Amino acid sequence: MTKFARLDRLPPYVFAKVNQIKMEARRAGEDIIDLGMGNPDLGTPPHIVDKLVEASQKHHNHRYSASMGITKLRMAIADWYKRKFDVDIDPDTEAIVTIGVKEGFSHLILVTIRPGDVVFTPNPTYPIHTFAPIISGGDVRGIPAGPGAEFFDNLIHATKQTWPRPKVLVLSYPHNPTTEVVDLPFFQKVVDYAKEHDILIIHDFAYAELTFDGYQAPSFLQAKGAKDVGVEFYSLSKSYNMPGWRVGFCVGNAETVAALRRIKSYLDYGIFQPIQIASIIALNGPQDCVAQVVDTYKTRRDALINGLQRVGWDIPSPKGTMFVWAKIPEQYRAMGSVEFSKMMIRKAGVAVSPGLGFGEYGDDCVRFALIENNMRINQAVRGIKTIM
Repeated sequence: MTKFARLDRLPPYVFAKVNQIKMEARRAGEDIIDLGMGNPDLGTPPHIVDKLVEASQKHHNHRYSASMGITKLRMAIADWYKRKFDVDIDPDTEAIVTIGVKEGFSHLILVTIRPGDVVFTPNPTYPIHTFAPIISGGDVRGIPAGPGAEFFDNLIHATKQTWPRPKVLVLSYPHNPTTEVVDLPFFQKVVDYAKEHDILIIHDFAYAELTFDGYQAPSFLQAKGAKDVGVEFYSLSKSYNMPGWRVGFCVGNAETVAALRRIKSYLDYGIFQPIQIASIIALNGPQDCVAQVVDTYKTRRDALINGLQRVGWDIPSPKGTMFVWAKIPEQYRAMGSVEFSKMMIRKAGVAVSPGLGFGEYGDDCVRFALIENNMRINQAVRGIKTIM
């Protein structure tokens, strides 16, 4: 136990062990191809950057902004949802700008649950989905997810076994790390479930537009009655290559949005206003840049999947996200994902994310991030061939 009480419930950061091995190898002069952290390598489209520069040169944009986001950006968010999903969003009561999804999600959990409240999350899942409830004093129950897991059946089973009843269900489709995708009828079942069990749904829609092979990801809010039971987060990080800009938003249930707005009014003054102005241009401007991003990730996905298949590692081709979720080859599976990831660095010169870092049900897999060009991906495949 330490004097930092909320840190006592946080486990050691799994990814740190692998990152340490990677950095040691690089300091020793080795060329390590990093397909681990999902940090987009492509640049932000020039028309968005140009707007940031222009807005930054106006002194009145240097003042404190609004914690809920400027009005025109919230209007742009509402317009984007209407164009994209035919979902009506009231920009004044059903939309709020966040400093990326991690900030908004964490503060929404903080204002939603009391110590001991149960939060359901997929397992494996993006780490903040688990750790935000833990930091807020919640009790997290992981629902098995991913290839071969019947998530909704597992959800119903867990609900029957859980007391006190869960307060929140966190979802994220297309899913990081498993790349699983769903259709609109799935979300309709979730809405009906939430109404029956009085559960708040929080859907992280970070990979809304990173989809391939004709698949288009539905919004949770397209399901009938969705705004009665939940909210959806979206980020400009991936679709518009703006990860370091830290721009996201939360839309949906007005009462939930109001709660997030109230707690944020105590905690921050919002995003630097020129960034918000540039984000309006991203949402309202030409969208061919998004199509180019999707095409880039698709070619990288194909290069990795085809290359690994050639060397004997057969992996399903994902229909969404910027990742590939790979079952560890049979001959190495007993090692677990952390030791296998360390071996990948030492023997193949390739860094990946161990599945254990996303939850215990991910320990037989690793995650590749498509953040290197095709030439480097082919080089990674050659390295991996040496251990196959």
